[in-house]
Order: sequence, then structure tokens, then C-alpha cells
Amino acid sequence: MGSTQVTVSAQWLKDNLGRSDLKIIDCRFRLADSQWGYQEYQKSHIENAYYLDLNQDLSDVVQSHGGRHPLPKIDAFTSKLEEFGIIKGETTVIAYDDLRLAFSARLWWLLRYLGHDRIFILDGGWQEWQKLGYPVSNKIPDRVRGSFLPEIRSDLLVDKDYVESRLNFDSTIIIDARSGDRYRGEHEPIDPIAGSIPGAKNIFWQEMTTDDSFLKSEEELTSLWSSYLEYPEIILYCGSGVTACVNLLALFKINISQSKLYAGGWSDWCSYPEHFR
Repeated sequence: MGSTQVTVSAQWLKDNLGRSDLKIIDCRFRLADSQWGYQEYQKSHIENAYYLDLNQDLSDVVQSHGGRHPLPKIDAFTSKLEEFGIIKGETTVIAYDDLRLAFSARLWWLLRYLGHDRIFILDGGWQEWQKLGYPVSNKIPDRVRGSFLPEIRSDLLVDKDYVESRLNFDSTIIIDARSGDRYRGEHEPIDPIAGSIPGAKNIFWQEMTTDDSFLKSEEELTSLWSSYLEYPEIILYCGSGVTACVNLLALFKINISQSKLYAGGWSDWCSYPEHFR
């Protein structure tokens, strides 16, 4: 089957810190404390890294439908990328976080959705960088002008209506990336209704990584996904289109290209009363 590179090592990043065509983005965040990530970034981050906030930069304003983390408005998001000096198709972007790739994978997916393939995630994340004693700073890099004209890959994204139309398709499998207890409706700490999309299967996003935030090997990931690799279409969702991106990252690594994100996720699905009649 083979694999595609989606991560870089801390050693590689350290050796390439001085490259002018390289931009680093810190994506650390906590759902329970929306200020925590930027506060930690201000204290210390990888040298030359910028910061993108899940709520403020990687998402749009929450509305009655669309989920807890709607995709950001394209113009606003690409303007932010340009402020970091990112040039579409040319700049190599390295994203990192400290929570098993949860938030850096959202940025990885967003950039690919907008047509930029030169995006990788730091394997092992912030913890590995710190453990190795590599360069950190509390200095916020200067803004430099980039150029980012998006080319949207609409085939990577689906909405609620599309998912409804695929519920009974033999050629489509829907995968819930949340923990098993949330998938089964036994526990729901965030959204107002517990449960899952009818017919969905469950592969927990944290199974894609080791406990110390390294993406698992091609062999391990292929084994995890073996029951679903033959489906012509794989739709991934989670609570709000964030951690499902870790599953999408894993599938992309093992060259499974027929996967799509339902970005609204369960928080969008459960906002429609007709789904529970």
C-alpha cells in the first residue's frame, strides 16, 4: 500500500529552523480553557513559531447549526496565513501542538482543503521538542507578507445534507472519531444530546498516535483501518470537526484518499430535532 509523509521529526525541524521558506505554527489549545494555548505560547514556543487559535483562527463564529467549530471564513483565514509570510504552494508549513496532534491536524486538513500540500506535523509535538532541549523563545516573530490564493478542494468536505443522503449507501462508511462511550451515547460531556449518527462505526482518534504523540507506523495504521479500506467513500466526523482530522491524517499517511470530513460533526447533527423523531 505504501505511505505518504505527513510528519517531520524534531531533529529535522531543528536542522531547518533557519530556512526562509519554512513557517512554524503553534496550535496548542484546551477546549476547557480557550485562553490557555495562547498564554502558553507567550511563555515559550518553538523558535520562530507563530500561533493560531482553534476558536479565533481555525474556526468561525458558532451559530445555531454548523457545529461548535465551523470552518473559518476563507478570506479571514488566508489573510492570517499571508501575515505569517506563507506563500501558497511554496512555503513549507510545520504545525505542532501538545495533545496527540489534535489541533495541528485541524490546520493540516484546512491547508490541504485550500490547496496547499506543503504542510506537515511535528511528530511528538511540543513535548518531544522540549525533551530534546531544542531552541525555544518567547519572542513573537515579525509579520511578513505572503500570498495565498486558495484553490478549494470541495471533495474533501461534506455537510449534514450529504451525510443524510449517504446513510444507507453500501459504498459509504461513516466513522465516528470520538471516544467509545460518547459514540455509544453512554457519556456526553460537551454536546446537549448523547449518541451517534445512525450506522456509524467508531475508531477513536487517539488510537492513531502513541501516548507520547507520535503518529503510529504504516503497518499499525493499516491494521487499525483494515475493516474499512475497501470502501469507495469514508466519511469522518467527531464532535466538531477537530479530532476527526487526526483520523484523516492517518488515512492520508497510508494513501487512503477517498476520505472526507463532516466538519459540523455530532454537534451539528444533534442540533436538528428531526434526527431524533
